[in-house]
This record gives sequence, structure tokens and C-alpha cells, in this order.
Amino acid sequence: MADIARDDDTVEIASPPRFEMGERVASRSVIRNDGTYNGRDIGDVLVKKGDVGYVRSIDTFLQQFYIYAVEFIESGHQVGMRAKELCTLDHLPAEVLAQLGERAALLGELR
Repeated sequence: MADIARDDDTVEIASPPRFEMGERVASRSVIRNDGTYNGRDIGDVLVKKGDVGYVRSIDTFLQQFYIYAVEFIESGHQVGMRAKELCTLDHLPAEVLAQLGERAALLGELR
């Protein structure tokens, strides 16, 4: 197990999960198959930046990180992701909604 590289010394599970079950989220980055997604080749793109999905379950990894199983409606993929790879669409701060202006209403319609 010495070859597991932890990219962060923070223990996320010491705090509550950042996202809730059923919460609408967007991917902050491209997610490729690391070999854990059956039926797709390693390196295949599973999620594109900006894809919208819903948190379906919350688990932990290495007793350190939360892993959010996110179902992406357009692709049909359910992918495990870290909080740093996601952005909420349901609980945006007021200043972000103000900056989005009319686009904020469109986000609400996507629901």
C-alpha cells in the first residue's frame, strides 16, 4: 500500500459532507476512466467539464475523503468524484447568483 499517493493531508471525513444526496452539481473538470469504470477503456472521457448530475450516494475512501457517486443524466454515467471536482448548482451563494443574472434563472429551469 505504500504506492498510494495521497494528494492532500486534509481529513475531509472529520467534517460533514460538502454535498447532500440529490443535490444538483456540475463537474469542474474532465473525468477519465482510471480503470474503475467497467465497460469503458482506461482514459475514456466519462464526464466533461460543466456536465450536470445529481449526487446519488456518499461514501468514503482511505478513511480520509468523501466520494460522491454522481449520476450524469446526459451520458447516463454514474461516477465517483471528490468534492474538489464538483460545484453545487442548488446552493449557490447570493453573490454568484447576482453575477449570473439571467443565467441563474436558466440554471433553475435545468432542474
